[in-house]
Amino acid sequence: MDAEGDTPNWLELPRDATFNILLRLDTIQILTSVCQVCPLWWNICKDPSLWRSIRMKKPFNSSYDLVKICQYAVQRSCDRLEDIDIEQFATDDLLKCLSEHASNLRCLRLQDCSEISDEGLIEAAKHFPLLEELRLSYIDLSKNSFESLGQSCPHLKTLNYAISFDFSSFDDNAFAIAKTMPELRHIRFLVYELTDDGVLAILHGCPLLESLRLDCYVNFISESLKKMCCEKIKNVSFPLYSSGYSKDCPSENESGYSNLDDEDKYEYDSDDDEFTIRYALSDNEYAVHYTRLHDVISKGY
Repeated sequence: MDAEGDTPNWLELPRDATFNILLRLDTIQILTSVCQVCPLWWNICKDPSLWRSIRMKKPFNSSYDLVKICQYAVQRSCDRLEDIDIEQFATDDLLKCLSEHASNLRCLRLQDCSEISDEGLIEAAKHFPLLEELRLSYIDLSKNSFESLGQSCPHLKTLNYAISFDFSSFDDNAFAIAKTMPELRHIRFLVYELTDDGVLAILHGCPLLESLRLDCYVNFISESLKKMCCEKIKNVSFPLYSSGYSKDCPSENESGYSNLDDEDKYEYDSDDDEFTIRYALSDNEYAVHYTRLHDVISKGY
């Protein structure tokens, strides 16, 4: 405390307490300012244990070279990185850095990273043999990408995937997933089109599934197959075009899925041919994706 006894001296905190506090700060904050406060904090920021988890989102009007900052954090982990979440700035160069310094990676989340290529992701995945959770949104992947991901990451248990502007059927990708990812427990897709063939392949190839959520803009999944999914899998949801065959997914803490109840998460307005989806609750990227996808299609692109 200071002389008046009302302001703590943060530099007098035990190292463990300081470490615990810094662990909760944003990666960009740590590497651009926190590490410069004092020698003690600088040394703590160099501790590889601080970098087991990295979460970075591109700030509005940021002037930082976020790829370099993230690469520095990855290198600081000294191969102890287990969980990384990147939004809006990941590139093939960053994936290459991960492949060289994150062989113990368990969870990879990449959102709205348009500069990532099929080739870059395929090559990087070869170095993530322990990966269990993969979440990709607004990154268009080919069938070959899904096959390579499954072959390189045999322990995948969770797969979340949201398309960008690919308006083709997702069936071929579903076949690749069913062929190479038999250990999957949780699947969530936001795709343009999926048919019975793709869903049946997943049911056959992923027998350990505990939760399945399929958001399809064009839905060719039969009601009988939806019912079959609900009979075989504990938690199933076809949120936008369901006909009663829906069971709530578990909470985020239980399975990596949000506890999505259709009436709570989405609000629907229908007026003749107009169909809009409003963002009803926070942290629901899928509602945002659907709105953007609908806008593009309605313009005829």
